[in-house]
Amino acid sequence: MEIKPKISLIIGGETLSFKFFETLDTVNKTRSQREAAKILGISHAVINRRIIEAEKKLNMHLVISSGAGSQITDDGLKLLKKYHKLIKRLNTNKKSIICGGYISSGLLEVLASQYGLDVMIYQSEDDSALHLFEMGLVDILTLDDPVKAFMRDMDFIPIAQDHLVLVTPSGEDIMDLSELEGKKFVEVTGSAQRLAWNTMDNEGINYKIVNVLKSPYEALKMVKNSQDLYTFLNKSFTNGSDVLKEDTNHILTMVLYNPDDKKFKGFVEYVGGRGRKLIKELGFRGL
Repeated sequence: MEIKPKISLIIGGETLSFKFFETLDTVNKTRSQREAAKILGISHAVINRRIIEAEKKLNMHLVISSGAGSQITDDGLKLLKKYHKLIKRLNTNKKSIICGGYISSGLLEVLASQYGLDVMIYQSEDDSALHLFEMGLVDILTLDDPVKAFMRDMDFIPIAQDHLVLVTPSGEDIMDLSELEGKKFVEVTGSAQRLAWNTMDNEGINYKIVNVLKSPYEALKMVKNSQDLYTFLNKSFTNGSDVLKEDTNHILTMVLYNPDDKKFKGFVEYVGGRGRKLIKELGFRGL
């Protein structure tokens, strides 16, 4: 049996029923109040009345009608976006969901356990985690590469600082970039490796990326089982050469889907306070 949620919202003390949001959504899709009325099985007069009543309650224009049809205003679209987010968030899962990059989500898993926050952890590369977050399926997003948060103008929270080390097939301690000339590398998508590639490009180092993987675990395994493959991985994750330590310093971040959710307030304070000691014990650098 399929169960779908229908909710009403209280905005500024005024209640807007799910029927109004269904109306607004249908008008937005059809660009026509008459077409929306046909789809919803109600009269055009009822559609018009619902919109006018909502506009009076909120003291704002939500729909602009003309001979060309009906257009949802920016205020109306903001309301609709909020309504869709809430619908997506309605589910029977009692646990909070943390999803993100392999390094940052692994760190959050330990911190959440120590704090006592009951969570489900999903590890992935950053792009997949971002997709789930934007769908409203994640409570806390973690990112291994901070540039993703900057690009989307997200209100992110710094967790820890890390840098990349060079992992070699023989464990050799390379300390000069020139020794990487002509080497073959394994890339991990959605990681902070872009910092290493950019540095080598700027230094004119000729190198070749021959394998692209999503998991640092698989990248580490591939390099260790090879005779001529190299990669850059997080210092907190594995040992390696610090040849690009200063050039690959980066911040691991987290983003709350609902920053006003009181459930996470104490956890955020813990991460930025008492949790700092544990973060350093796990191999990360202080902020």
